Amino acid sequence: MTERAQARPGRRTVMGVGAAVLGTALGVTGTAQAAGKPGSEPAGHDGRRLDLPVPTVIGHRGTSGYRPEHTLGSYQLALDMGAHIVEQDLVPTRDGHLVCRHENDITATTDVSAHPEFASRRTTKTVDGVALTGWFTEDFTLAELKTLRAKERIPGNRQKNTLYDGRWEIPTFEEVLRWADREGRKRGKPVWLYVETKHPTYFRGLGLGLEEPLAKLLRRYNRHRAQSPLILQSFEPGSIQRLSKLVATPRVVLLSGAGSKPWDFVASGDPRTTDDLVKPAGLKWMASFAQGIGPTLDLIIPKDGAGRLTTPTSLVRDAHAQGLILHPYTMRNENTFLPADFRRGTDPNAYGDAFGAFAAYFATGIDGIFSDNPDTALLAAADFAAK
Repeated sequence: MTERAQARPGRRTVMGVGAAVLGTALGVTGTAQAAGKPGSEPAGHDGRRLDLPVPTVIGHRGTSGYRPEHTLGSYQLALDMGAHIVEQDLVPTRDGHLVCRHENDITATTDVSAHPEFASRRTTKTVDGVALTGWFTEDFTLAELKTLRAKERIPGNRQKNTLYDGRWEIPTFEEVLRWADREGRKRGKPVWLYVETKHPTYFRGLGLGLEEPLAKLLRRYNRHRAQSPLILQSFEPGSIQRLSKLVATPRVVLLSGAGSKPWDFVASGDPRTTDDLVKPAGLKWMASFAQGIGPTLDLIIPKDGAGRLTTPTSLVRDAHAQGLILHPYTMRNENTFLPADFRRGTDPNAYGDAFGAFAAYFATGIDGIFSDNPDTALLAAADFAAK
């Protein structure tokens, strides 16, 4: 497919929650590509509106650039910094509770290896086709997981975060919902959450389906409606389709890199890949049950062999044409995670020109971005709005 650079979108204003408007298709405030003319607002396929700023800053696993990921401390800091949405990834326990971990393998994110009583739980499993050795949430009851403490996942990159190792336990999603309600009452406005179902086909095969208990919690905490302050996400389109039949909460399909394939497609024999899903026909299909997509940043602007940004693809324009928003992932401040164009100095763990990278991605017309450093992302969004 021939890809061309997209025209810079019209000037957009970043507004506070309750002021900016996103079409349910969660839509995009002031995005010219979506409707074909400057200043227009795409209505989405059912005309609903949700209050979110554009560009939306999503606290990736909370503030994982500053605190161990998926802890209440990480979530709280994201909210205090001003992140518009705070993200949770969900995996189940053996007794069916949903807890917040990026993966069910908790070897790197908890102190489980220091608990001799759990030494025999170490095992090798194949998750979505990948063999992993460690400790897994589905082998623990919630009570057992609560005896563990969270720690920094990548201490080599983020040594300062290790200061907080052992400070927080693994939160349940219900605890996060209660936290969000408390903070919402305190602040006088809803706290938005961005919730991912992890490995749903794998867990359904174990009798630990994620969607039904998740929908039950959403209904219990009144976040099951079309205008609820929560967005559901998954790398498996089938999980989003299942959720669409259980709740009206807004939904986003996550997309891995070019040539990859959602695991539920692998399991079902569906021949399509991510390359097919980012074409107009694939986008139209996803728009029939989702309001947005969350592509890897490389699907927005690919990199060359040296890791430098090349020409933007047509994905933003094509997705907006189907009424879909785009919330790509993930921006991090450290050199090692930035495109080569924006690395500064020789220390891979030092901060590079993150503002320059944000500006390049915002210029494509994306509607928001996942960031490990929400404070940096918010400043970059304000810079973009001021141009």
